[in-house]
Amino acid sequence: MITSLLMGLAAVPAAAAGTTWTPCPDLPLECATVSVPLDYRQPAGRKIDIAVTRKKAAKPRGVLLLNPGGPGGRGRDMPLAVEQVAPPALVEAYDLIGFDPRGTGRSAPVSCGLTPEQTDMTKMLGYPAANGDIRVSADYARQIAKQCFQHSGDLLPHVTTANTARDMDRIRVALGERKISYFGTSYGSYLGAVYASLFPAQTDRFLLDSVLDPRDLWAGTWRNWGPGIEQRFDDFAVWAAAWNSTYGLGSTPSAVRDTYFALTAQLDARPVGGLTGNQLRVQTRMGLWFSDAEFPGLAKIWQSIKNGEPVQVPEAPMDQDVVATLWGISCNDVAASRNVAEYQLDVLADRKKNPISNGMPANIRPCAFWPVEPYEPAVRITDRGPSNIVLTQNLRDPATPLVGAQAMRSLLGNRSRLVTGDDGGHGAYLTNGNTCLDTAGTDFLVHGKFPAQDVHCGPA
Repeated sequence: MITSLLMGLAAVPAAAAGTTWTPCPDLPLECATVSVPLDYRQPAGRKIDIAVTRKKAAKPRGVLLLNPGGPGGRGRDMPLAVEQVAPPALVEAYDLIGFDPRGTGRSAPVSCGLTPEQTDMTKMLGYPAANGDIRVSADYARQIAKQCFQHSGDLLPHVTTANTARDMDRIRVALGERKISYFGTSYGSYLGAVYASLFPAQTDRFLLDSVLDPRDLWAGTWRNWGPGIEQRFDDFAVWAAAWNSTYGLGSTPSAVRDTYFALTAQLDARPVGGLTGNQLRVQTRMGLWFSDAEFPGLAKIWQSIKNGEPVQVPEAPMDQDVVATLWGISCNDVAASRNVAEYQLDVLADRKKNPISNGMPANIRPCAFWPVEPYEPAVRITDRGPSNIVLTQNLRDPATPLVGAQAMRSLLGNRSRLVTGDDGGHGAYLTNGNTCLDTAGTDFLVHGKFPAQDVHCGPA
């Protein structure tokens, strides 16, 4: 029954080929829109427009669809981002195709009507109180779920990974392509795997970077952050110890770790200039998230707090559509537990096991109070299909840890190969400067060189 439903939805006839391109008003790209059903169960019903962009190559071998991750990331500017970092051979090989996934940007954007206070990162991604109590987090999550449906209740139930993948196939048809190639990172890796599972015959060359764990969505996805952040913190602690003469955070990795706990405890007890312990936890997480180039900025924040100096904490506000799509995908793909007491126990256990993040990865989200149930099961990732999927992954990624890439590799079986780099941070292909990993990815996308076996690369 479930398999038949999924295959039936995947096989809905698509719109006729033919796309009208015009210069984008805001980007040095070509723009178009593709009309898709809001609800693929009712293909003749209400339509929404998906905003698409193109960076055309002189003699392309095909099209390369791009996704920046999220969930909720806008993608219209992705051709420009890829063009800046990709080797010329890759840019010349494809028409680069960006798009805003449904719910974001110019593709039927959704909103939760968030106030500035509600976008505080300590609340939005659910940090518990300093002692692990989640009552405030639960109240926040309940309110956000309510607001999301007050503002976008007609659209939100249809913001799912499976529907975004179906939209991608409508884009393929509109472009007049028999197959598409694809490069997606972070959440985009999961989106690509879902497309490859729904439409295996329409896949050409798929590169999935910084791979999201497809098991136990989405609670397990968040929970992976706990050990991932701990592992990545070790990279920073080694670096900070080596730079102790500059920052004074500790002469050994263990001492750096002790400094972190001392600073967060100090701010938990008495915030300084509005800076709380949880805000320092957020800044530390963000400083660990991407490349080692973020380490000096993070060390300076710690140093200023330690020395009693004013701290300028960088802000990273998130737009309404990005946040609403994040919760739409997370809450609509699979049903979440509604047992608040269970979340509390998980947080207390997680903060003991992974104290750097203080229980945040296990905390309660708006999904616990989402007013609708998913109308279809999550797409099952399988090994049925051509061998044309390459996974690229850093060994110490705090956002999508290695365990997720290994799980995806196992589910895809011989359809895929895993290329790992002995690096830290979120983002591997064309991000960390790992020549071995980048070469493997580019050789696959440009020349179709599918590795004979999994590849392990050393550090960048």
